[in-house]
Amino acid sequence: MDNVNSSATEFTRTPSLADASRIWAKIGLLSFGGPVAQIALMHRLMVDEMKWLTEKEYLNALSFCMLLPGPEAMQLATYAGWRLHGVKGGLIAGLLFVIPGAAIIMLLAGVYASLGNVPLVASLFLGIKSAVLIIVIEALLRVAGKSLKQTRHRIIALLSFVGIFFLNLPFPVIIIIAGCLGMIGNPATDNSNATTPVSNVGVRKLTLTIGVMLGIWWAPLLVIKTFSNQSILWDVGQFFSQLAVVTFGGAYAVLAYMGQDVVNHWGWLSAGEMMDGLGLAETTPGPLILVTEFVGYIAAYREGGIALGIAGAMVTLWVTFVPCFLWIFAGAPYIEWICAQPRLKGALSSISAAVVGVILNLSLWFSIHVLFAHVTRQTYGFLTVWQPDIQTIDWRVIGLTVLCGYLTFKLQWAIQRVLIIAALSGVVVSFV
Repeated sequence: MDNVNSSATEFTRTPSLADASRIWAKIGLLSFGGPVAQIALMHRLMVDEMKWLTEKEYLNALSFCMLLPGPEAMQLATYAGWRLHGVKGGLIAGLLFVIPGAAIIMLLAGVYASLGNVPLVASLFLGIKSAVLIIVIEALLRVAGKSLKQTRHRIIALLSFVGIFFLNLPFPVIIIIAGCLGMIGNPATDNSNATTPVSNVGVRKLTLTIGVMLGIWWAPLLVIKTFSNQSILWDVGQFFSQLAVVTFGGAYAVLAYMGQDVVNHWGWLSAGEMMDGLGLAETTPGPLILVTEFVGYIAAYREGGIALGIAGAMVTLWVTFVPCFLWIFAGAPYIEWICAQPRLKGALSSISAAVVGVILNLSLWFSIHVLFAHVTRQTYGFLTVWQPDIQTIDWRVIGLTVLCGYLTFKLQWAIQRVLIIAALSGVVVSFV
């Protein structure tokens, strides 16, 4: 599992573990703004300023992380730490990327669970919901611009949207189908000239790495299943473990799958509470996928109070991020070879296109549930249709959403600034 750094160039200079840890801590504290901003921050620090990675090494690592389920920015930090200082460096880099935001989300989730019905808090989150609608739409436009450059990708995106919004197909099924279509559409070519030596990690060592990480991942869950009488912890752990395996496409793809299952199947949160959780994650450092911690806390809190809520959040964090270390430690020695495979690139591009359709579904689903107080789910044979009650439309949300759209798209304000203005505006329109 140790890093073999024989491919380092003269451009790369290896820092001490202490110096590197200080940079990882800095990134963890400053990683606001979602994966795009986080990836840009790491590029500036690791490539431009510290010169720990070359441009090619950084881009290859980013391409590899985009092939993986889970938060690509956190996985990129883990890979960089692994490349510099092996497994120890990868653990430090990944943990410092997550811990600051996770600590803040834990605190905010506790406050939210305890004070969620206070009028002032409800008014603040009225504005935050409006801002989140615009944030999701902005993410949709950004991802669509990058992913839908070919006609077949547009078709995959459309079919993905129809499949999840109208046919209620499971998110993992959509991802698997899209990946298979991408591999078929990109037939393998002769890569003999593109293949790169893959370090000295053999099958035996790879198997050991996978076995150890799987054991670390599942051991706490098996303990919970065997000795705990709190079924919510097992349900949360099992659900988010599945989520960690199938959620390609970043935090918004996670929400598309998680949101409807958490609300409709498990009944842990309402659609509005899901958006509140995303709003909190948007305002804190770290990966946006930390919204899963908020869900785990609220779900467990409602079963047994604060102590169980904290346990639910910890279980969620564990099963969300331990798999990220598994993917990196197992796959990092093979990164150059993986990035040269056309079938994998084809699968990634098709999955990215499918994610556009999934995020469009998320945008519409959230919009309907936030704009209208009453929404019913109707089924017509194999079709599912969400029908809002027009008389329950909330004109305050419409006005706040227009304001947030103007600040975001016209004035190009940063996300945190828009969220603050939206929250304050929510208080004004609620009390005035």
